[in-house]
Amino acid sequence: MTHTTTDQPARRPSGAIVPVLAFAGIVVAVMQTLLVPVIKDLPQLLSTSPSNATWVLTSTLLSGAVATPIMGRLGDLYGKRRMLLASLAVMVVGALISGFTSAVLPMIVGRTLQGFAMGAIPLGIGLMRDMLPRERLGSAMALMSSSIGVGGGLALPAAALVAQNADWHALFFGAAGLGVLSIVLTLLVVPESEARAKGSFDVLGALGLSAGLVLLLLPITKGSDWGWSSGTTLGLFAASVAVLLLWGLMELRLSAPLVDLRTTARREVLLTNLASIMVGVSFYVVSLVLPQLLQLPAATGYGLGQSMVVAGLCVAPLGLTMMFTAPVYARLSAKYGPKVTLIMGLLIIGIGYGGGLGLMDAAWQTVITSVVLGAGIGLAYSSLPALIVGAVPASETGAANGLNTLMRSIGTSVSSAVIGMVLANTANHAGGLTIPTLRGFHVSFLIATGAVAIGLLLALFLPKPDRAPQLRASSQEEANLERAEEVLRGFRGRVLDAGGTPVARAKVTLIDRRGRQAGATLSADDGSYALAVPAEGPYVLAARAAGHGPLASSATHHGDHRPIDLDLSLPGETVSA
Repeated sequence: MTHTTTDQPARRPSGAIVPVLAFAGIVVAVMQTLLVPVIKDLPQLLSTSPSNATWVLTSTLLSGAVATPIMGRLGDLYGKRRMLLASLAVMVVGALISGFTSAVLPMIVGRTLQGFAMGAIPLGIGLMRDMLPRERLGSAMALMSSSIGVGGGLALPAAALVAQNADWHALFFGAAGLGVLSIVLTLLVVPESEARAKGSFDVLGALGLSAGLVLLLLPITKGSDWGWSSGTTLGLFAASVAVLLLWGLMELRLSAPLVDLRTTARREVLLTNLASIMVGVSFYVVSLVLPQLLQLPAATGYGLGQSMVVAGLCVAPLGLTMMFTAPVYARLSAKYGPKVTLIMGLLIIGIGYGGGLGLMDAAWQTVITSVVLGAGIGLAYSSLPALIVGAVPASETGAANGLNTLMRSIGTSVSSAVIGMVLANTANHAGGLTIPTLRGFHVSFLIATGAVAIGLLLALFLPKPDRAPQLRASSQEEANLERAEEVLRGFRGRVLDAGGTPVARAKVTLIDRRGRQAGATLSADDGSYALAVPAEGPYVLAARAAGHGPLASSATHHGDHRPIDLDLSLPGETVSA
């Protein structure tokens, strides 16, 4: 049986759409590590206490976690490009607020708005699915997914260079400039997707999820300061469980929920999201450990005594390798599938952390560790959206990838809290200074290795994907051949002649209510065809074959996941080719 091309865009998008969307993802990800080079100086720069200064980082994390699933759902409902532009605009406003202040409260407000832009990642992935041909989709989504790490990795040396040679406010003005450039490029290059989900925006669901996430992530990020056994920490954890349970019960009763929990509970989606948490944990460990190891004085006996800029340059290969892994992922996934590439990525991450335990004696050794980990994390991050997209309907792509991005954010939050606690509890205290120890670095790498092992176990239990061959195909012909094994929503049947004999190689075209081609396929040797539909509604199926007259048949699809059986009988008269 041949495959449909329903996922093809109505008009071929510009070749620049992938780099433009990936650039937007990188710009947004820069916000997460923008202030890393000046973390230790924030209390002095903002004339506040260390505990208040940590909110400058925590606020970005919390707003990013809240924004990703909400913006994904809004994109599904009202337009992914529109919401992408809104995310970038909010980020620019936040960067300008932070750039013009040295007071802690306005700084926190600005940083909160900057974190809100994290919703751009799942929106970009959704736009790619809606508009790109299948042969480009795998590598494109891999690059978009990896942009989280790429932006974070490349921002470290750039931010360190700026912070070391200019006023630290220049970091925010630079970020605002990148945001404006991304908005302009998106307006010029990226068309709006016409795919829309049914229903309205679930306001109560958004408020409930936001409250639950804040109650969960707040004690995770601040637990080391408040005390893990303190009443505040335990009370917030208990409140988060209660709120999220009530939210889940409410979502299950809605016809158009913010997050489709039934879809999320599917084995492939659930295991992918859980594995995403483990990948997030492993990614953030290297970002926390290596810069500190590189900048510690050589007098400690294990510190490498490098400057802030050199430390950033040594860690930068992490992001660069993730970027260059995207085309490699596309080839591997085309041959083996995203499940196998996720397993390969996790194995490489494990090797990177295992080998990294013995590669802490020189700066060049940290570069090797960064390269190996970047390759593994790049493969793993690239596989995650492919697994999610292959398991959910096209109308839920934004929300589903938003939830997956959220899982990665939760992983990085857990990693930050746990590794921060480990480094603090193993540190040496001398002259009022807290100095991380080599033992703390080793324990941190072992924790990352443990997280990778759990992620690998989860990945092994993933079912073999059968709905996402468009993410595996390396050519249009392969895409057409792979998609036909199972069409879960659309039209299927056989093309027959006037005498009931199957007609092979007949072209069947799906035309939507606006008269545009929504899909096309060729019938198989037994006359069978299958065409998926992008959305419910009326369609016309036009069939034509050499030696037969054309046929147009009207049919309506009501949006469920069952295919409609529809045989197409061509007129018997012979027509000129």
